[in-house]
Amino acid sequence: MFVERITIENWRNFRSANAFLRRRMFLVGPNASGKSNFLDVFRFLRDIAKPGGGLQESIKERGGLSKIRCLAARRNPRVEISVTLRNGDTDNSTTYTYAIGIAQETRGHRRPILAYEKVLRGGVPILERPNEQDTEDAELLTQTHLEQINANRKFRDIATYFQSISYQHLVPQLLRHPEDFTGPVARDDPFGRNFLEKVALTPEKTKEARLVKIERVLKAVVPQLGQLKPFKDSRGFPHLVATYEHWRSQGAKQGEEEFSDGTLRLIGLLWALLEGDSLLLLEEPELSLHACIVRRLPSLIWRIQEREKRQVIISTHSAEFLSDKGIGGEEILMLIPSAEGTKVELAASRADVKALLEQGLTAADVVLPRTGPGSISQLALDLRE
Repeated sequence: MFVERITIENWRNFRSANAFLRRRMFLVGPNASGKSNFLDVFRFLRDIAKPGGGLQESIKERGGLSKIRCLAARRNPRVEISVTLRNGDTDNSTTYTYAIGIAQETRGHRRPILAYEKVLRGGVPILERPNEQDTEDAELLTQTHLEQINANRKFRDIATYFQSISYQHLVPQLLRHPEDFTGPVARDDPFGRNFLEKVALTPEKTKEARLVKIERVLKAVVPQLGQLKPFKDSRGFPHLVATYEHWRSQGAKQGEEEFSDGTLRLIGLLWALLEGDSLLLLEEPELSLHACIVRRLPSLIWRIQEREKRQVIISTHSAEFLSDKGIGGEEILMLIPSAEGTKVELAASRADVKALLEQGLTAADVVLPRTGPGSISQLALDLRE
């Protein structure tokens, strides 16, 4: 199953956006244009569907409905999300649509409530809310059917799919020194604080197979790296250790606290790609990596995701990353800020972009200049005044 289309209304930066998605998509836009917020739509649906989550908690974690609603929203106070999923790769495969509209109570606690919740299978409605029960008991509108096992039986495949969505933006300092950071771990640990524990808890055969593949990639890009192995110290804490080959016959060993930021981020990226077949959200995977590696990341991601049969959505600013000529205009969403909210345009839908890409120019040549900050020329102004 993969996301074929998403429509959002009044979600953070986006007053209105509609996008068709491929198996691999790139989000390109200036800082603060909404790349992270676009990815967060999928995380929001995951958090609603996850046990321990739900509509109320997921909105609370984001600061309340007022923090989610687009500042450019005017007459329409609702936040609306619609996702179309295709259960297969053929035109005849079944499609599902899950749509949700969120409003706010007009009095009392001012809680978020459902304006509507709809599910369609093959275009045929199988859920439409508010229904008769909601009319009789308005309290029911504080919860989605998506989060309720006893209510989502007819579309549980959708709930299961949303629950499996993963997001990764590994922070090396968190991985190296998790004990230095207090407070609760973010839902699903996207920043890698407990990454080593996740590796340690993976079934042995699966863990070994993934680490062998990761080791193979690391040997090609990390000088003198020999082996990558997991181990536990005398206190039972998990670690990764790498053997580096040099003049000593036995080489030298280093733990994750001595790995470079780029090595740790690359390990985390490869593990995430190998981890399953669900939708994977990646934020700037090029960070801390040498340009020569970054230029090869898109094809590496494509090879792994094709084998694992998963969908990947990636945000990036990198010219090296977008220099891969295998990236097509139909795989790029251009985020363009305006006073009325950020617009989302498929690169291939713009005649000027499409023509240049068809002539052999890369997305780095064509898309990045069209999605840069509008006032970038002022960056060099003298600040002494």
